[in-house]
Amino acid sequence: MDEKTTSMEPAPSTAAPAAAAAPAAIANEDQPIVFLHAITRQFRQGDSTLDILKGAELAVWRGQSVALVAPSGAGKSTLLHIAGLLEPPDSGEVYIDAVATSSLTDIQRTRIRRSDIGFVYQFHHLLPEFSAVENVMLPQMIRGLSSSQALIRAAELLSYLGLKDRLRHRPAELSGGEQQRVAIARAVANAPRILLADEPTGNLDVRTSERVFGALSQLVRASGLATIIATHNLDIAAQMDRRVTIREGAVVELE
Repeated sequence: MDEKTTSMEPAPSTAAPAAAAAPAAIANEDQPIVFLHAITRQFRQGDSTLDILKGAELAVWRGQSVALVAPSGAGKSTLLHIAGLLEPPDSGEVYIDAVATSSLTDIQRTRIRRSDIGFVYQFHHLLPEFSAVENVMLPQMIRGLSSSQALIRAAELLSYLGLKDRLRHRPAELSGGEQQRVAIARAVANAPRILLADEPTGNLDVRTSERVFGALSQLVRASGLATIIATHNLDIAAQMDRRVTIREGAVVELE
């Protein structure tokens, strides 16, 4: 979305919805939920090969937020897509709860993406013909919840994110920040344990970015998500537990 918004928006409520309670604890709390091991990824450019990731390593634990800060073209989106099982690495392994996902079938990986991983993108990708609450209901209904169950959870999430009065509004009737908060609610609708966000405030003005990130951070803390957010915003990155970058194809921790 190219148009920036400066509209004032309601702050999110302070009480987490019951449906957004922390997910069940993993068997071993010392074990990362997501672990990228020795990841390599190359792309062809004409007759040459471009090395994007070269032995990249990244582990993220439950309740931990990681800012991925790197210049455009460094491989931030590629790393997120591999972590989210949207594309395979050329070599290396993606472990989810210590399970090597390369050994799984396509159906099993799809099930992990649907139940354990939530995605938020720079552009909200909401379905324009559906209301805010319907956009959040849809992934739950695809997973098998009834419409009444999905409605309850969707309304709770949107209210928690400060959109109680916007449930029946379609995307075109919402501001940029409101649309992105609906996208966040949709991403966590199925109570994932991992949240991956690719420049979630990149198309928003400074004030709206702060509000959207504040809502996202509050939800992450309340639900105990393991979170990786790719961002150019150093102020946002400074508020997260860890900051990493991609340097010469490797993931490097920043102080």
